[in-house]
Formats: sequence, C-alpha cells, structure tokens
Amino acid sequence: MQIPLQITFRGIPHSDAVEARIREKAGKLDRFHSHIMSCRVAVEAEHHHHHQGNQYHIRIDITTPRKELVISREHHDKQAYEDVYVAIRDAFDAATRQLEDYARIQRGKVKTHNLQSRGGVIRLLQEKDHGFIESEDGREIYFHRNSVSGAGFDSLKVGDEIRYIEETDDLGPQASIVYP
Repeated sequence: MQIPLQITFRGIPHSDAVEARIREKAGKLDRFHSHIMSCRVAVEAEHHHHHQGNQYHIRIDITTPRKELVISREHHDKQAYEDVYVAIRDAFDAATRQLEDYARIQRGKVKTHNLQSRGGVIRLLQEKDHGFIESEDGREIYFHRNSVSGAGFDSLKVGDEIRYIEETDDLGPQASIVYP
C-alpha cells in the first residue's frame, strides 16, 4: 500500500489486539490486488441493545488506481457480530472477494456469454403454436409461441430475421426467448 493503513474506532475504546488483527488481515490484501493505494478501516460499536452485547459494524474502504471499493458489514440480527473478531473476519473475507473479482475484470478473465444468436424463421405452424429457426450454422431450432417477445408470435413470417436465446433440453435445441 502506498498510503499507510488507517484504522478508526468509533463508540469503542482503542484496542491493540483488534488493531493487530486488522493490520494482519489488511496486510494480506496485497495478495489479491497488487496496486492497492490505500485502505481505511472503521470499527464501530452500536449501543442499541441493552439486553445483549454491542453489535459491531466494520467498514473497509480500499482505493486502487481506477476504483474505490467499499465493504460494509452491518448485521443487526446476527449474534455472531457481537464478536468484533468475527465481524472483522467477515468484512475482510468480503473485501478479498471484491478485490479478486475486480482483479479478474482488469485482467480480462471474466466469462462473457454471447446469449443472443441470429437466425431466420424457416417454418411456422400457427395451429400448433410453434415454429422453427434456422441458426447461422444451419441447425433447426424449435420455438414456442410463448417464447416470442415484442409484437408476438402472430406477427412472425417465414423468412423473418430474428435473435434468440438457445437452450438445450432432452428433445434438443430450442429457443427460450425469440426477439423479432
């Protein structure tokens, strides 16, 4: 980190042990993203529960060259967050997941799905409420009246160009959504 870790305690007295745990967890974040510029952690105790212990709220702000990630763990109804160490663990676990996802996006390692395919209507069986599409690779793909969006099944004609989302079931390929 370019800027030293900043830790703030609100509604709770400073604790060397809690600070040490936060420093340990923050030190490991560099493994998941190598360009972290700064990290700020706020530990807050909420004193709303008189019959129970305090509830802890952990907020982590991580700044990278292109993005700021904010992780906020606040769970009023979970007993586990009466333990500040559990709250810290869960907040840093969430921070790790966000950093991993962000790093994956930056590297271009995100799966993309070309959900829509193009094709043409080759047969319509109006009386049976279905038709067939010829895909760009020459396959026949079944579709049902209920799959057609927009103007609907009745507006389709043989030869119309359409876009569709293909699924495969036991009977073979079918279009789950058809866009005229």
